[in-house]
Amino acid sequence: MRVGVFDSGIGGLTVVKSLLENKLFEEIIYFGDTARVPYGIKDKSTIIRYAIEAVEFFKNFELDLIIVACNTVSAHALSEMREASSCPVIGVVEAGILATANALKDKNSNILILGTKATINSKAYEIGLNAEGFKNLQAKATGLFVPIVEEEIYSGEILDATMKHYFKEIQKPDAIILGCTHFPLISDALQSYFSKESILIHSGDAIVEYLEKRFEFSKKYKETKLEFFASESPEALKNISKKWLNI
Repeated sequence: MRVGVFDSGIGGLTVVKSLLENKLFEEIIYFGDTARVPYGIKDKSTIIRYAIEAVEFFKNFELDLIIVACNTVSAHALSEMREASSCPVIGVVEAGILATANALKDKNSNILILGTKATINSKAYEIGLNAEGFKNLQAKATGLFVPIVEEEIYSGEILDATMKHYFKEIQKPDAIILGCTHFPLISDALQSYFSKESILIHSGDAIVEYLEKRFEFSKKYKETKLEFFASESPEALKNISKKWLNI
């Protein structure tokens, strides 16, 4: 089983980490569009164009599946990627919605959706959660978390001040959807801010749950071969992967 994982930059490595921990694939080929990150502030047509170009890149490999680890791309360009791809394409937004529905049995639960501006503006999570019967939804664009994480700031005054800025008028949620793959790296800080009373929905864990329900995995792989590609500074991506994936 060979899978391609696509992200606008480095955030999708948190999805790769979940895939590695669950030993689902023999080979993972990661492509980060680091030359054009961030996608979260771009318009829909641009996001779609970049996403289709990623599919073309993956045609250099014989893949069984493509995982779109970027929430922004999953929200805006998944159908176009599926049309352009010869193998199945799945995204973290659909997986996150199903994981939330499985985690919360009470349809009156308060759910907080965090993401980039483009992801939040798409209303993809709200539409999907409404279809599952959830109505008490709050959505917040929290793009400042992305550069904070990339500066390897996972706690402390800067992050605390940013959370206060974003969440000062937010009701304490029953669940928080981490609608950007950078955000799991600050999950401990988010939990502490909300008194550890909120369930966190992690894109990587959600994808694994989705895969195991929708696809038949006949075996677990003891080792997974990893290949990293980037549209700019591939060595920088590899260096970050060593830190985030502990490899």
